[in-house]
Amino acid sequence: MILERMVFRLKFGKAKEVKALLKESKAWITPDMQKNMRYMFDLTGPSYTFIMENTYESLAAMETMMSEDMPNAKEWGEWYQKFIPLVDSSSREMFTIYE
Repeated sequence: MILERMVFRLKFGKAKEVKALLKESKAWITPDMQKNMRYMFDLTGPSYTFIMENTYESLAAMETMMSEDMPNAKEWGEWYQKFIPLVDSSSREMFTIYE
């Protein structure tokens, strides 16, 4: 099992706008994709941190989802253009889940 964690440092005061965009995205993110996603916002630590986590059965499954199973690439691209101005920086982490 693979865990992908994307950490976004939001611009000051932009968390509400990001939350609104996340609600908007539910209209085009398939339920199958949503079941493996988790959104988190900071309670402590660096302020205005937003984390999005996804889990995949394998790296191959992740690659398939990103290249073939993204049925709404157009909607994602339009959404992402609204998201970019709300972010100062980001990083991506990948983990193997040890069970």
